[in-house]
Amino acid sequence: MVGAIIVAAGSSQRMGNVDKIFAPLGGKPLLAWSVDICQECSLVHQVVVALNDESLEMGQKLKEERSWSKAVMYLGGARRQDSVREGLHKLRDCHWVMVHDGARPFLTSDLIVNGLETARETGAAVAAVPVKDSIKLATSDGLIKKTLQRDKLWATQTPQIFTFDIITEAYKELTVEVTDDAAAVERLGYKIRLYMGAYNNIKVTTQEDLALAEIIAQDLF
Repeated sequence: MVGAIIVAAGSSQRMGNVDKIFAPLGGKPLLAWSVDICQECSLVHQVVVALNDESLEMGQKLKEERSWSKAVMYLGGARRQDSVREGLHKLRDCHWVMVHDGARPFLTSDLIVNGLETARETGAAVAAVPVKDSIKLATSDGLIKKTLQRDKLWATQTPQIFTFDIITEAYKELTVEVTDDAAAVERLGYKIRLYMGAYNNIKVTTQEDLALAEIIAQDLF
């Protein structure tokens, strides 16, 4: 059994007055892109979607409009990790947990399938892409300390997939703030395997990202 947690409870502060999760993209709300894929994918059995208190009612309405029979909408937390922790309590009888950012609209069935296949090796797998730019390690005032070796650097994405036991243990023991689920699992010493994500699997954070997402969406039709 595979359960998906779609994290979409952010405040969208960098989008101005626009709630990015419900921003129109290619003829449907941005959130609908990833939830539609989970609804259609036979490998995903349950979907729980974290929303904030201002968007929960809209999420419930969207669920009814799009007939998301697998989906449960719930109130997320103040931080991403709070939303994931609460989402774990909403899942029932799942061996695998897939966590995906609701702000990444271009989830595909291949990303899910490849992630699950990779996760069987170690119990944990993360979509990622090799970085293309040179990456500098700098001081707080902007002075370069060193250039990092690019061929060993990956930009992580979602989905991130774990056994239910591993991700539950990671969040139970977590006492600091982390930026993704892999970081929580890393702290316990588990091995996490990277698998190839997609360069168009972007996260919509700003208006510029939304404009780029619209171009990508047009190419998919």
